[in-house]
Amino acid sequence: ERDREREREAMARRYDSRTTIFSPEGRLYQVEYAMESISNSGSAIGILCKEGIVLATEKKVISKLLDTGAVGCRREKMYKLDDHIAVAVAGLTADANILINKARLSAQQYLFTYQESMPVEQLVRRLCDVKQGYTQFGGMRPFGVSFLYAGWDEESGYQLYHSDPSGNYAGWKAHAIGANNQQAQNILNQEYKEDFTFRDAMKLALKVLSKTMDSTSLTSDKVEMSTVKYDEGASQVVFSYVSEEELDPLTAEVNEEGKAAKTD
Repeated sequence: ERDREREREAMARRYDSRTTIFSPEGRLYQVEYAMESISNSGSAIGILCKEGIVLATEKKVISKLLDTGAVGCRREKMYKLDDHIAVAVAGLTADANILINKARLSAQQYLFTYQESMPVEQLVRRLCDVKQGYTQFGGMRPFGVSFLYAGWDEESGYQLYHSDPSGNYAGWKAHAIGANNQQAQNILNQEYKEDFTFRDAMKLALKVLSKTMDSTSLTSDKVEMSTVKYDEGASQVVFSYVSEEELDPLTAEVNEEGKAAKTD
């Protein structure tokens, strides 16, 4: 029995060094390893509500010495791709920067060609095609990053998508990626409601983060949050960051509820 196990391990090692080789069981180990690396990174959560979409991520770098005004340090895991679409990142942010630049270029090329904003799903699919290419050609490793895309277009309204290193993508009403994503997903399954307001969605996102993060209590400086909504008066999509001052009362509420749940 031990000999068989050793043989299996040796076989796995033989097939896990390249992305382009299938194992005898039909698996691509390098792609699986890329997905595993995302499970060890900070959490990111997306929630669709009637007023728009909320994105929230865990801030890993909260040093007081960090110059938050510097380019590249202002936001750790939130990016705007176009006026109508934003992303939250889990995984290697250096890999994410390459894909984000590709997505921004695609969005601007589409706008220049057709004089209208690129549909959200089309932009997601374009980026996933790039990701998939990196699992099929030799000499390239998969991108070690997952995205949550939040956007609005005239055809489909508000949309929330998730994509992983394999190039797969799917639409969600609420989704969590990164560390402890299974636990986060269970909380979202139990507590998500379609008639959520922005405040309800923000509170649920913070509650999920409080369960998935390592720290004992949740504070606003450990969280990055943004919203995407369509302003009918101005006929444009508004992407905005939620400030720490706006988050403080919500984090206090979530912490209080957490303490009350423990005492019960």
